[in-house]
Amino acid sequence: MTKGNINVSVENIFPLIKKFLYSDHEIFLRELISNATDATLKLKHLTSIGEAKVEYGNPKLEVKIDKEQKTLRIIDQGIGMTAEEVEKYINQVAFSGAEEFLEKYKDSAKDSGIIGHFGLGFYSAFMVAEKVEIITKSYKDEPAVRWICDGSPEFTLEETTDKTDRGTEIVLHIAEDSTEFLEEAKIRELLSKYNKFMPVPIKFGTKTHTLPLPEDAPEDAVAETEEVDNIINNPTPAWTIAPSELTSEDYMKFYHELYPMQFEEPLFNIHLNVDYPFNLTGVLFFPKLSNNLNIDKDKIQLYQNQVFVTDEVKGIVPDFLMLLRGVIDSPDIPLNVSRSYLQADGAVKKISSYITKKVADKMSSLINENREDYEKKWNDIKIVIEYGIITEEKFAEKADKFTLYPTTDGKYFLWNELIEKIQPSHTDKDGNTVILYATNADEQHSYIQAANDKGYDVLLLDSPVISHVIQKLETSKEKISFARVDADHINNLIKKDEPVISKLTETEKESLKKNVEEAVKDAKFTVQLEDLDSNDAPFTITQPEFMRRMKEMQATGGGGMFGMGGFPEMYNLVVNSNSELSNQILKTESPEEKETLIKYALDLAKLSQNLLKGKDLTDFIQRSYKQLEK
Repeated sequence: MTKGNINVSVENIFPLIKKFLYSDHEIFLRELISNATDATLKLKHLTSIGEAKVEYGNPKLEVKIDKEQKTLRIIDQGIGMTAEEVEKYINQVAFSGAEEFLEKYKDSAKDSGIIGHFGLGFYSAFMVAEKVEIITKSYKDEPAVRWICDGSPEFTLEETTDKTDRGTEIVLHIAEDSTEFLEEAKIRELLSKYNKFMPVPIKFGTKTHTLPLPEDAPEDAVAETEEVDNIINNPTPAWTIAPSELTSEDYMKFYHELYPMQFEEPLFNIHLNVDYPFNLTGVLFFPKLSNNLNIDKDKIQLYQNQVFVTDEVKGIVPDFLMLLRGVIDSPDIPLNVSRSYLQADGAVKKISSYITKKVADKMSSLINENREDYEKKWNDIKIVIEYGIITEEKFAEKADKFTLYPTTDGKYFLWNELIEKIQPSHTDKDGNTVILYATNADEQHSYIQAANDKGYDVLLLDSPVISHVIQKLETSKEKISFARVDADHINNLIKKDEPVISKLTETEKESLKKNVEEAVKDAKFTVQLEDLDSNDAPFTITQPEFMRRMKEMQATGGGGMFGMGGFPEMYNLVVNSNSELSNQILKTESPEEKETLIKYALDLAKLSQNLLKGKDLTDFIQRSYKQLEK
């Protein structure tokens, strides 16, 4: 029997591991199963190149709980260790056996799937165990050995006859403050969280399997059952399989495996696969988002060689794609030793750029392959595309190929198609193309109708980030401006060199404006007289484009840049000086009747803009009923 001290550079490294190295104690299981997986895959590789003269077979890992003995066991059928290897890999802390193995076999082992980054992984066991045993037998013809350590730098190492089959068994004697890890439900939860897609089958207990009845079985026959291994993981998830070998049903099944509580099908997926200048695989799904900006639920998951690391993927995945779901797996993503956070690295920027490009390419191919289907899905994916336009310049450069601009009458246009259609009619007297849009087809119906009556098209742009998108387009496109249909009277939105006919004299206009201002007495409204068609609405409420847009941008995180704080509610009250009502107001001699006319017209204008609420709405309804009774 050998006794000795573990070769560490501090008196006792274990308290440091327990307190500082790993912030979350539960990841000990992830680390130990990762090591067991490495040991199995190493054996697979050595047998494949003929260096290990043993039968690989169909190895699996096993996790076992013994509540009475207060032990948790992780058992593999992998490469095992000799006494010399235990001395080298276990007693010299932070000397990574996996890294040395990869270096030795770097050419042939590149694709063997060995995790191999963290030599300290094994010692995470001491976060939850008061004593740890390793019982291991190498694939080489050497005796099995047992290593025991109680959390001090002292250990014992001796030969044992307790183990006759190849592989390693880690026995954790669980500490009193960690007995939650002796609960079956807790271990099942951790296995599901971290090891659901590990590349070697993991057994955790057994389950009852019902055998199928033979075709000629009688009606009252009872099917037999048998106890089978309960394999808790899927060793070959979709992202590890070539896209050509997967059907759409396979992707859907995988999606529901990732997100068991999601009952809605995703719209489509993007399969990632790159091996230069970095290794990365994965599958991203576009869920039905509509105008939902919630990115806290069902996040993209980051794996490293099929080991779950985190679902906090900021930095690897561009911000706008955080709205998607799925998996990214890369051995090249630089993590700290506990895999708990991402370290700044040039590779991360390259990965982020690749994912952005891949998504842009996928969008282009989707619209080219089936324009009609893409248009049907637009409302559910537009928030991702629009968010990408305002946050990722490289994505914005490609976006014209797949960004749609729907009109209020249900047609969809790409940017070039839109400009070609509207430019002849939407060009104002200064040569600018004015794009009219609405954010709510029902609430802004009267304004849309007024624009349509003049032969103008109106876009329906209703996402929460649309003000930012418009700002971006106005600065990146030449001689283009956007105007919401209720920002002003339609004649003012697209100003033409057309003669204006006025029925009132300048003196009458001044008198009319004074009458309206005295009756309205509301700081929110600026009275504006316009010589419009006599058939146009007498009173129209509009909201200045700049103020409203800044207010909307501030609401979605972008308006505060002007240092203006909260933007006040401000409206223009456009009075049609050529309307019959304007003429009637001027002719009415009674100040009370004049005020009644103006307020009633104002209420109707408010009603059309959904601004008549509360007491004002109640009073309006009561006045209207009284008018009917006259």
